[in-house]
Parts: sequence; C-alpha cells; structure tokens
Amino acid sequence: MDLDLRKIRYFMAVARELNFGRAARDLHIAQPVLSRQIRALEAELGVQLFTRDRRRTELTAAGEALYTDATPLLAGAEALRRRVGRAARGADSFTVAFMPGLIVTGAVRALTAAHPQMAVDVLRTSWADQVEVLRDGRADVSCVRLPIDQRGLKVTALFDEPRVAVLPTGHRLACKSELHLSDLAGETLLQPYGAVPEWQAMTGDTAPSEPPAVLAVEEKLEHVAAERGVVVLPQSTAGFYHRPDVTAIAIADIGPSRVALAWDATRRSRLISEFADLAATHLRAP
Repeated sequence: MDLDLRKIRYFMAVARELNFGRAARDLHIAQPVLSRQIRALEAELGVQLFTRDRRRTELTAAGEALYTDATPLLAGAEALRRRVGRAARGADSFTVAFMPGLIVTGAVRALTAAHPQMAVDVLRTSWADQVEVLRDGRADVSCVRLPIDQRGLKVTALFDEPRVAVLPTGHRLACKSELHLSDLAGETLLQPYGAVPEWQAMTGDTAPSEPPAVLAVEEKLEHVAAERGVVVLPQSTAGFYHRPDVTAIAIADIGPSRVALAWDATRRSRLISEFADLAATHLRAP
C-alpha cells in the first residue's frame, strides 16, 4: 500500500485542530469532502484515527502514532520536492542558514569565490527552526547552536563561546561584572528550557515549561528591557544586539554555547563537504 500524502496532510489538519469544520476551512475544502478523505485513510490503514461525538474530536492511539510519524514524513516530502526542483535548475544555488550572532560572511565569500556562477544565499534561523530548515529543504547547511535534535543529521563542531545573562539596566544584579546561575533563582526565563538546560537543573523542575511565544532575539530583548524577565544568550549574540536599556553579564558557572555545522546525513554533496571545510577555517568565536 502506498500512502497518499494529500490524505496525510488532511489528517494532520484535523489532528491539529481536533475539529473537522475548522480543519476544512483551513484546507479550503468542504467538510464532507474532508470527512470522506479521513474515512478513506482509515480504511487504507485499517485503523481508526479519531473518535468523535457531538462535543469533541480526539485522536486514538493509532492517530497519535500517525501524528508523530507524519510530521517528519511530510517535511521529508517537501524537502525532496525542493531538492528535485533545485536539481532540475542545475547546481546553481546553495543556502547557508545561521543563528543570530553568528557571522558566516567569510565562509560564504570563499564559497562564492570558488563557484562564481553559483548563487550562495543566507537564511537567518531561530531556536525553533535551525534544524527544520534542513529537514524541509530550505537550507543546504545550517550553522547551529547546540543542543539540537541530531536525528538524521551530520553534525561537526566549529567552536565554543561564553554565555551571558542579559538583564534590564535597572536590575539588582546589573552592576556586577560576573554572576553565578544561582543569582538568577526566582527570575523568569524568557526562553525555552531547551536553550538553557542548566536552568531546569537549577530550578529542580521535572519537566521543561511550555516554550514562551517570544522566540526572536529582538523580542526577547524588548521583554528584558520591560523588566519581564531575563535571557541567557551566547556572548556574540548579546554583543550583536547591544542596546542601552539592557546589560550582558558573564555567568561564571555555566558551560559555553557550542556552535556546529549541520546538514542532512543522507545527502552526498561535494558542495556541502567543501563548505564544511571552509566553515572550519572561517567561522571562529568572536
């Protein structure tokens, strides 16, 4: 049996909304059409994906499993579509993704000089998508900040750099030249625990809190300046986004930010290998 990706996309829309009417509107199709497609998918798989009554729609255990596995499946299909399209146009472009604060100019210039007929593009990422741009085909390589989900990826270390706490200038700790993570106990962290795993260990929480809606560095700093919390950033990121209403202070007892280059492990590209060598030469801690 071959899976119909269109039906999988329909399933994902219903699974996200847990409402056939809203999912149909999102997909711009009639609700009866969507219901028929979901029933057809259930028949093909031989399982029930949803339980429904007049008040609510819920995923079954089989539906939960499909929802988990379908996300990388659809991302892989989209990445394949992008790569096939790129191959049809010829090897005329290469995209380098990078996290805020990282400067990839030297490596990009070197690759451009070696391949003057090729367009070398750059793509800014965030904690939310620094890996997804590889899985969905938007980027050929990504300069990432660890930790990341390394499944299906090839990752090579580049360099480490210190991390700092960014506080509002009127904060009680703003006058210090250095602080310890415990000094920040009781503060609100304006970023997912995954970005600062040491914070979870310090607070003793058994599970990370829900990631805040604030993800972009610029938004984080706006909230810090408004005295709504603190963030922990790599030194280069804090320096790149320097502003007078916040201050960055070194943290004595926290590990460094680890910078690496990542790409899809299934790809066998001479250009990726070439850029990895250039990155090792040109990307350095500030």
